[in-house]
Amino acid sequence: MTDTIISSATKEVVIGFDRPFVIIGERINPTGRKLLAAEMAEGDYSRVESDALAQVEAGAHMLDVNAGIPMADEPRILAEAIQLVQSLTDVPLSIDSSIVEALESGLAVYKGKALVNSVTGEEERLEAVLPLVKKYGAAVVAISNDETGISEDPDVRFDVAKKIVERAADYGIPASDVVVDPLIMPIGALNEAGSAAFKLLHRLQKELKVNTTGGASNVSFGLPNRNGLNGAFISMAMASGLTSAITNPLHAEVMTSIMGADVMMGHDPNCTRWIKKYREPSVEGEGGGRESRRRRGRG
Repeated sequence: MTDTIISSATKEVVIGFDRPFVIIGERINPTGRKLLAAEMAEGDYSRVESDALAQVEAGAHMLDVNAGIPMADEPRILAEAIQLVQSLTDVPLSIDSSIVEALESGLAVYKGKALVNSVTGEEERLEAVLPLVKKYGAAVVAISNDETGISEDPDVRFDVAKKIVERAADYGIPASDVVVDPLIMPIGALNEAGSAAFKLLHRLQKELKVNTTGGASNVSFGLPNRNGLNGAFISMAMASGLTSAITNPLHAEVMTSIMGADVMMGHDPNCTRWIKKYREPSVEGEGGGRESRRRRGRG
């Protein structure tokens, strides 16, 4: 089975078919967060710091770091944010940018083996990003769209993913270092989004034998009780082959679904992590008190 190893300077995380699901915290991303964007643009990373620590405390195994702020110096901001986060926690990072210069700036300061987020099937993007991935010994997220856009047909998206894996191999990047994003679509707009994702995930695992990730919350866009839907989707996607996700670990419904799915799939031996997380503490003296009363009654 395929294992993808991502690391910081001192800690490894392994994404794999027979491994516990890997949660990549999504919150260090200024997209749609005006206050965070303004602070990061001004060099204020206090919210980045609090978001990093809160996500790790909530159970994130990795963190995604994005600095996509219009009209800002993204390469500088991304590098500074990565250095800060690595000084606070030892979890590995996903370096997230659509700008190649920012990716290289982040990779240049990163300590360990990063996950580069991302490359698409577009020729220009492949030729720009894959050499960077090879140069820095990183792994890469492969997004299954190309010059034709995002297809609603999961078989077309599979072909794009296969193309990226093959092109990565041309640069000496093994399939184990390519983590495919099948592109999770909003089910409120596309009724087949869930079943299409499950079909594609199954093929990616069984045929391409690659690990997978994605923005899981996309599936619930525009719908009420998003966390409930996200949790249902992730647990079913895990059974179909999804091995990691970029999501918000602060949402209890999502975390419960992930941990429960790990139990059901045999990825939490003896239910150890589930019990540690959810076992109710006994009230001090309660057991002894009841036993003592029973014994006194029998006497």
